[in-house]
Amino acid sequence: MRSVAWSNNCLTLLNQTLLPNKVETIACNDWRRAAEAIRRLEVRGAPAIGAAAAFALVLGAREQAALAFPEFKSNLQETAEALRQTRPTAVNLFWAIDRMLAVLEGLPDTADSAAAIQALEQEAITIADEDKEMNAKMAAFGASLFTSPTCVLTHCNAGALATVDIGTALGVIRQAWKQGNITRVFADETRPLLQGARLTAWELMQDGIPVTLITDNMAGWVMKNKMVQAVIVGADRIALNGDVANKIGTYSVAVLAKEHGIPFYVAAPSSTFDFKIASGSDIPIEERSATEVTSLGGNCVAPQGVHVFNPAFDVTPHSLVTAIITEHGLLHAPYDQAIHQLSKLCK
Repeated sequence: MRSVAWSNNCLTLLNQTLLPNKVETIACNDWRRAAEAIRRLEVRGAPAIGAAAAFALVLGAREQAALAFPEFKSNLQETAEALRQTRPTAVNLFWAIDRMLAVLEGLPDTADSAAAIQALEQEAITIADEDKEMNAKMAAFGASLFTSPTCVLTHCNAGALATVDIGTALGVIRQAWKQGNITRVFADETRPLLQGARLTAWELMQDGIPVTLITDNMAGWVMKNKMVQAVIVGADRIALNGDVANKIGTYSVAVLAKEHGIPFYVAAPSSTFDFKIASGSDIPIEERSATEVTSLGGNCVAPQGVHVFNPAFDVTPHSLVTAIITEHGLLHAPYDQAIHQLSKLCK
């Protein structure tokens, strides 16, 4: 099941807020509905958000088709700014929008709107196609880390639902499973929105990969009892020094892995690296509604009016990361040097 699809000038998104109980798609015929889907987490995962935003800009461009190019261009830049406001942490969102606007800026002032729309659509398709290629390359590089039967733990969802194709962390797991080197996956439920329980467990079961669901606060005990030999997660933004922003709870898992001598791997495409920021302290952390914490399955589980702190992400220091898996290969410490070399490949 594809999380993001484009056909006949319509962006189709798999509504991930309904999984696993209901499989339903959202037909986005205008950019506002796509923006709403990103904001509501109906589409989620950094690479999938980037692809969705790119196609949303194509929808926005089509709305301006009758305008002269200067006004077309100005209006589309306003649409891009509105899309930027949907999710502040996942850098793929900004990366994809910047790529689309670069195409727009590269057109001559004499261009017409029809030519611009065609160029933007092709760029969005390229972004989606590149994500598939990056997933496949990451899977191959990541699987090379597993040379014997291994039980792994993962947090949140970094699979096909979070990307355009097989996933980042789950893409690696899928490839290593095919090679006979994954025996079981422990999936943290990932409170408060349960992406591990609702999405990761569902994806792995669809593939027939053995999965055991645990609550987030069981991870340490699972490690202490030597039930897992590695951790692999995705990322939403990685700083120049190798600090990694990912779904809230990832930092705790990394600390536990370090304590128990378990390697902690991060799988992320180059589009998830923010080459403009020095460290994780510069990464904006999205805070979400209190009701995500005070309610569970639509039922209130906390006292009325209680104060809530609900950051959607945390930052894992690079010192806790064993290796970062990219489509260009494996990155190891010192990460500032490795990521500097990666940035040269991405120019």
